[in-house]
Amino acid sequence: MKREPMLAGPIDLMVLAVVDRRPSHGYAILSALRLKSGGRLDLAEGTIYPALYRLEQAGYLASDARTVSGRSRRTYRLTRAGRTALRERRRAWRDLVASMDAIVHGAAGDHG
Repeated sequence: MKREPMLAGPIDLMVLAVVDRRPSHGYAILSALRLKSGGRLDLAEGTIYPALYRLEQAGYLASDARTVSGRSRRTYRLTRAGRTALRERRRAWRDLVASMDAIVHGAAGDHG
């Protein structure tokens, strides 16, 4: 079984969420992540493009080449499977965050 690096899951989720708002090219996705995170996420282009290719190969994104400001850019949009994956990944993320919060901050009935 192939193991993804720890950040691949969250990065994929964030990319799907950004593209769900509107079809975008790679640099626009990076900019949206930077803006929405208040500058805390400033990912390198070398991080985002493998995620875009991985999500497209999985059938979650579709793309086409468009000319934007005189430059050819690949624009990505969510597929039906991508919307389903986004819903599932959002749910899994909420569960993970709740579990981590319970561990880090302690849960009711915690005796440790």
